[in-house]
Amino acid sequence: MTVVATKAGHGIGTSPVRPDGILKVTGEFAFSSDLWADRMLWGATLRSPHPRARIRGIDLTGALALPGVHAVLTAEDVPGAKHYGLEHRDQPVLAMGQVRYAGEPVAIVAADHPETARRAAAAIAVDYEVLAPIVDSEAALDPAAERVHEGGNLLRHVPIRKGPQDATAPVVVTGEYEVGMQDQAFLGPESGLAIPAEDGGVDLFIATQWLHGDLGQVAACLGLPPDKVRLSLAGVGGAFGGREDVSMQVHACMLALHTGRPVKMVYSREESFHGHVHRHPARLRYEHGADADGRLVYVKARIVLDGGAYASTSMAVVANATTLGVGPYRVPSVTIDGYAVYTNNPPCGAMRGFGAVQACFAYESQMDRLADALGLDPVELRARNALEPGDTMPTGQVVSGPAPVAELLRRVQAAPPPGPVTDPRERPGGAANTTRGEGVRRGVGYGIGIKNVGFSEGFDDYSTARVRLEVVGGEAAAVVHTAAAEVGQGLVTVQAQIARTELGVEQVTVATADTSVGSAGSSSASRQTYVTGGAVKAACEAVRQEVLDRAGVPDGRLAGGRLLSAEGEVVADLAAVLGDRPVERTVEWRHRPTFPIDPRTGQGDAHVQYAFAAHRATVDVDVELGLVRVVEIATAQDVGRALHPQSVRGQIAGGTAQGLGLAVMEEIQVVDGLIRNPSFTDYLIPTMLDVPPMRIEVLELGDPEAPYGLRGVGEPPTISSTPAVVAAIRAATGLALRRVPVRPEHLTGT
Repeated sequence: MTVVATKAGHGIGTSPVRPDGILKVTGEFAFSSDLWADRMLWGATLRSPHPRARIRGIDLTGALALPGVHAVLTAEDVPGAKHYGLEHRDQPVLAMGQVRYAGEPVAIVAADHPETARRAAAAIAVDYEVLAPIVDSEAALDPAAERVHEGGNLLRHVPIRKGPQDATAPVVVTGEYEVGMQDQAFLGPESGLAIPAEDGGVDLFIATQWLHGDLGQVAACLGLPPDKVRLSLAGVGGAFGGREDVSMQVHACMLALHTGRPVKMVYSREESFHGHVHRHPARLRYEHGADADGRLVYVKARIVLDGGAYASTSMAVVANATTLGVGPYRVPSVTIDGYAVYTNNPPCGAMRGFGAVQACFAYESQMDRLADALGLDPVELRARNALEPGDTMPTGQVVSGPAPVAELLRRVQAAPPPGPVTDPRERPGGAANTTRGEGVRRGVGYGIGIKNVGFSEGFDDYSTARVRLEVVGGEAAAVVHTAAAEVGQGLVTVQAQIARTELGVEQVTVATADTSVGSAGSSSASRQTYVTGGAVKAACEAVRQEVLDRAGVPDGRLAGGRLLSAEGEVVADLAAVLGDRPVERTVEWRHRPTFPIDPRTGQGDAHVQYAFAAHRATVDVDVELGLVRVVEIATAQDVGRALHPQSVRGQIAGGTAQGLGLAVMEEIQVVDGLIRNPSFTDYLIPTMLDVPPMRIEVLELGDPEAPYGLRGVGEPPTISSTPAVVAAIRAATGLALRRVPVRPEHLTGT
């Protein structure tokens, strides 16, 4: 249980201290890797060194001979379904007959010491017939290409056809763009603890984004009914999409059930790079046509996402990339084809922005090229074409609620510019710079993006909340229980704020998220505050109404631990009304429905809600050395309603930093299917020295369809910050820069 210390007035719209905040800052927070159980064994995984190979044989003799080894398991030992997957169950629990990517699990080991487990895994001898990997996504689309899976290499084709398909325009710009593979780079590698239970089931304590998503897959692979597999959320060290997919969950449970002892698995950082999905690398080809005044006439695009060896969420990611593929703009004619493709590269799936990131880099680069061709200010061009309420998306869906696209752009444009850099340590290259700044040029760039909130295309997207109001120590207190994963976004605090607001109590306990309560869906798609917040609000309303009915005051309200009449007069103390009869309600809450898009035209009301963010980046570039320093970022975002203003600003700052990373440094280097930089020594992420000062402007325009009018916050800043930074580098250098991340050699021609 997490007891949230409360004070009067700490409801929605305030910023109470997060209960996990101080513990995380001081290093005292218990993450899943800190779990411990009596008689616990350690698990380890043997992974394929090859991106594509047939398995001719596996010799376990060397591993089994080591003292302290309790189990060595292969695909033959999987007790239930041999495959798992979020959307398409195509990924084997352990490799069966072949491996499709470097790092694919082949065997698992349990031993009484982690080093013994690692040595045992290394002692397993696998006879591989190495095959040439399929690593080029465009080549994989060729019907004559070798197949990664028997069904072919095309995972999904999403066509979008809106308006006349023969549109022409007097001003046309085209461009080809590329986005590299980005890692979520979360703090805590994959880890968890599985404990066998007396009923023949298993209890799994796991760092995940989706408890019930894991439950369905794990139970099926173990051959157990769902009620025999119980999942509880352990401390999560960040996620960003990388924990949506199953990693070591089934493996730890298999070993625990096989040995009859608790088994803990903790990935190393290098293993983590192979153990979770990444952002899809993308190739994008765009053509924009506009009239002489800069009004968009048509957009044509081809988007190819490399999904890697297994499906994960690639089919949904490519749908987002295409349905959001023209950006937050009015376009009467749209022709887009999006493809998600199997290769023998590492699997790719969910990452913050979920397809919208790749498309935004391309369409915003195109808007800058179009502005240049027309001789227009880039903000003015965007504002002329900005979506407004009542406009239609490429899918034909009407934009409802606020759509402050032009306003966000104007606000970041109007922000005061940063001054000149006087401290040499603040120049490109920092303290190690070898010049005095003679080759430094300054540039300013803009970007704006659009992101859907919540699951789409008819997915039954809901959350469940159980709320109990009772008397504790003579005072009314609330308990909130959901399966929503707190992954660092502050959801535990928000649930308590909602309960405090709706029930008028000071003490709120947020129970540990687990599968003993109904599903809350995934902590992804910027949806949890919207959907689980909506469920908690609805459950609180049901509890409140029962209390009011019990007191015979159906039109009253609860505040300050008291029951008030509609006129605000105190009717009774809430604890006295409750007595020894607590009130508990469980509610499933759904947002407005979505619908599948037409498979031929891409038309349909696919999304729940749209969110927008704009960025202005100011950069200094040393054009002689190819070094970049982001001097400042100004951003504006409509959040509908800020339930916890401090957390909202933190989400915007963090998302912006992640987009900055993709712009100038973050890329998993994959060569012939092999990851060449699986460490934070070689995979670079922004540090506090790389993240510039940020001017953050929060708009609260309110969505009438959403609880409290809120709008998803977490993903939009990641989407538009990348093209803004690159646009600023272009302005400083005059270079085309059609690939991210931008590297020094792209700036110097070396």
